[in-house]
Amino acid sequence: MSLLPFDDRDGFIWFDGALVPWRDARIHVLTHGLHYASSVFEGERVYNGTVFKLTEHSERLAASARILGFEIPWSVAEIDAATRQTVEASGLADAYVRPVAWRGSEVMGVSAQDSRIHLAIAVWPWPSYFSPEAKMAGIRLCWAPWRRPSPDSAPTASKAAGLYMIGTLSKHDAEAKGYQDALMLDHRGYLAEATGANLFLVIDGALHTPIADCFLDGITRRTVIDLAKARGLTVVERHIPPEDLTKAQEVFLTGTAAEVTPVGEIGEHRFKPGPVCAALIADYDALVRGTAAKAAA
Repeated sequence: MSLLPFDDRDGFIWFDGALVPWRDARIHVLTHGLHYASSVFEGERVYNGTVFKLTEHSERLAASARILGFEIPWSVAEIDAATRQTVEASGLADAYVRPVAWRGSEVMGVSAQDSRIHLAIAVWPWPSYFSPEAKMAGIRLCWAPWRRPSPDSAPTASKAAGLYMIGTLSKHDAEAKGYQDALMLDHRGYLAEATGANLFLVIDGALHTPIADCFLDGITRRTVIDLAKARGLTVVERHIPPEDLTKAQEVFLTGTAAEVTPVGEIGEHRFKPGPVCAALIADYDALVRGTAAKAAA
């Protein structure tokens, strides 16, 4: 498959306060964020020209940076405005948005208190994280070889770039084995999440999801919980042991990139996309595209 490299595209990227040509948005090889993972980011989607829950994402970006010990030198309102400017410059009605903030190249070493803080925002077309064919059948997951760390061993409440290393390793392992993704356990051995998406189980008509105490409480996760409650579904947030997969009739993932994606297989367990997941897919699509609000008006 031919891929368009991300460093050689037309368009513009918002970089430290201004739109610059895409190919000119570059940093030095001795940037602290590259060497020591002092970087945070967000993943957002544009639907019909509007970024879904933009301010929530900008707020989380700023909060993630503070957890890593730095302040982004633009306010949440300014990040929102810069994001809208970048989306408008892209000319895309449906797209993916990637804001990223990092420590620069002024200091090299573990300590980098005096590094300049940078912010960039890029927008590009990116369809659903998984192919339509895989989603229709339910994606296949294997067990990840890595676990999500405890909050006292990593800044797990931050969307920090460094926390995705074990996700990358686990997803590469899964793809090498012929799976689409991997399911990660947490440091205690409970179900946690996939490599970049939150997990839901449907058990006897109720929605069960792991407590987000050592991984991100995703914005899409919270949205789907609200949609489920609006449908009158019981939502249970709890520590879920792996053996409870045998009780589930449906399993699905949620995330900005994954949206709502049914799961057909986790290791030795098999599932079929069912009515609860189908209903929440429809509700989520109506919400993000604004058709739910129009129908209610």
